[in-house]
Amino acid sequence: MSPNRRELLQSLGSGFGSLALAGVLDKAGLLSSAQAAEISRGVNPLSPRPGHFPGKAKAVIQLCQNGGPSQMDLFDHKPELSKRSGQPHPEQVEVFQLGNKNVLLGTPFKFAKHGQCGMELSELIPHLAGVADDLCLIRSMFTENNNHPFALNMLQTGKTFNGRPAMGSWIGYALGTENQDLPCYIVLRDPAGYNTSGKMVWSSGWLPPVYQGTEFGSSGSPVLHLNPARVVSPETQSRSRRFLQELNSTHLENHPGESELEARIQNFELAARMQLTATQVLDLNSETEATRKMYGLDNPATTGYGTRCLMARRLVESGVRFVQVFPPLDPSFQPWDNHSNLRNGLRTICGHVDQPSAALIKDLKQRGLLDDVIVMWTGEFGRLPITEGADGRDHNRHAFSTLMVGGGFKPGHIHGATDEFGYKSVENRVSVPDLHATILNQLGIDHTKLNFTHSGRPERLTDPEVTGARVVEELLA
Repeated sequence: MSPNRRELLQSLGSGFGSLALAGVLDKAGLLSSAQAAEISRGVNPLSPRPGHFPGKAKAVIQLCQNGGPSQMDLFDHKPELSKRSGQPHPEQVEVFQLGNKNVLLGTPFKFAKHGQCGMELSELIPHLAGVADDLCLIRSMFTENNNHPFALNMLQTGKTFNGRPAMGSWIGYALGTENQDLPCYIVLRDPAGYNTSGKMVWSSGWLPPVYQGTEFGSSGSPVLHLNPARVVSPETQSRSRRFLQELNSTHLENHPGESELEARIQNFELAARMQLTATQVLDLNSETEATRKMYGLDNPATTGYGTRCLMARRLVESGVRFVQVFPPLDPSFQPWDNHSNLRNGLRTICGHVDQPSAALIKDLKQRGLLDDVIVMWTGEFGRLPITEGADGRDHNRHAFSTLMVGGGFKPGHIHGATDEFGYKSVENRVSVPDLHATILNQLGIDHTKLNFTHSGRPERLTDPEVTGARVVEELLA
């Protein structure tokens, strides 16, 4: 006997959310016909899905260093730059701001070799230097624009202009998430405010909104407005949800065309599950004192960023697919943007992020998670080898350094090189789309096949026909 409509809807789960999402997104032209059909059959858009091939990694933590860390002061030692400091640069240097002098500026910081790999790193990052044998250091990155918002767009979305989906959204769209009680893409920022471009850098663009980044707080309640304003017993909450579900179901049967209500029901159901899961996952009091100290939670300089890094570990450990961690708003909302006072500015921001970044790597490794999780430490561009004013460096799109750790990236490895002053990447150059393609590859995603039809055109994160993006096999173990 064929089921009636009520039985059919009930068989699809508690809330009709999948049908709703398919209707809303398909009507808006946001889904391919195959995806709309899947969701209409009751397939949750966040359910875990296999990639194009078995991947080495399952999740990504992006430590986004907003402002442009200075490669020649941190990761890319240039003895010739220091030797010729104060002399004119021998070629015309592309500058971004007024106030630049065509005069070489050597680093004021000491470098030393670390680990069995002998990686040369700055005195400013002793904790990251302590995990040198786990780092895959790319010294030959380059990007398309010298302006923070455009370069951040490039780093996050593969294009310099606004409105495109972030990498985390693409990954959630491709793979779903292993934890159905939490969003697939979570953002952890400084509670004091936003870095450059704010929420735009974790937008889902024209991908379904379910894949956009969700902000979690690292102080106070992790999820805003998640719990009732007054204390309500679990039994009362459960009865209220059941009653609301009955009302919504009745209304939906009487008004089957109101698909917006169905989508709203799905959001409410996720929020109800998050009331339990988010609180448990992000309860750092369950961590040992040794772990909390390792992340720097006992030090005012590191406690904020350390808290976010520790939360990131707990989230990927719980099955979240992509976690984005933003830096402190100190010394500015672009904390690596050292146009002046380079010596003190770099010391300040390194003092905030060095220990927690290294702690995250060590913690993932000791828990056996580093093989499954990619840690990406990078800014949007680098700095110039010439002086801006008396003691600063301007933006540089032609060269910057990026750290990749875990997830099948080659440990203790240095890739590529810049010229003798660190101005341009000249050997084994890696573009931002190349890096995106390589990260997707490690997750089991073929970047040439991951596409979404938008305005009649198949869109991709890497846009390989235009960018020439490739998987950089030399970075992989």
